[in-house]
Amino acid sequence: QVQLVESGGGLVQPGGSLRLSCAASGSIFRGNGMGWYRQAPGKQREWVAAVTIAGRINYRDSVKGRFTISRDNAKNTLYLQMNSLTLEDTAVYYCNIWGSGWFAGWGQGTQVTVSS
Repeated sequence: QVQLVESGGGLVQPGGSLRLSCAASGSIFRGNGMGWYRQAPGKQREWVAAVTIAGRINYRDSVKGRFTISRDNAKNTLYLQMNSLTLEDTAVYYCNIWGSGWFAGWGQGTQVTVSS
């Protein structure tokens, strides 16, 4: 059973924008904080942004002011609006549980490539 499905990635020029979506199963989405993570080629997966059930939001420093995370609890969907993209944002982006001490099975992710 597929529980996390990411979409919305693509190829964009530096300074461009993308909006990522993550459709999650209700059993994962409800009752958990959710986060976006990314993995660049040759690097470890890193946390990018998170939103709790109550709506508290955190970002890693490198994306503050450029990325906006949000969640639609009625649709079990997580979003990541990414603006002012840089080459360093190139990665596969994943969504998953945040702050609960465990992860659901990772989805396939969505590729974001920033290139001129």
